[in-house]
Amino acid sequence: MEACKLPDYTNVPPQAFEIVRQTKTIALVGASPKEERPSHQVMKYLLEKGFEVIPVNPGQKEILGKKCYPSLRDIPPEIKIDTVVIFRRPDLVLPIVEEALARGVKNIWLQEGIVNEEAQRLAEASRARIVMGFCFKKVHQLLPKV
Repeated sequence: MEACKLPDYTNVPPQAFEIVRQTKTIALVGASPKEERPSHQVMKYLLEKGFEVIPVNPGQKEILGKKCYPSLRDIPPEIKIDTVVIFRRPDLVLPIVEEALARGVKNIWLQEGIVNEEAQRLAEASRARIVMGFCFKKVHQLLPKV
């Protein structure tokens, strides 16, 4: 088995920067109430930076003061989601991407260490943009300060 390889943040795809710049509302799938979890730390950072973050986790009612939904399907349709950020194992990603596309979400983001080629093909076939294996927070931190 190949060792976990960290992404090269000196070589972030231009599309990743575009998505981060254009995103206002994020559905964060795999959000955790546990402070030590990366998904919690990323959600907290994004809220502090002014993003609207909707946590998705079937085991929680609320995370960081935000109402938590069991799935993307359960988020009211009037809430427009710009980007779905996924903190789930690669083998669990495909149905989440299918749900996101069914909602009309145009940006799918698989966090660091998460790659699923089948999900990528599906997203691209649906004309959605997809980023795999990079951290949304870290890419945001690389944006030039205005």
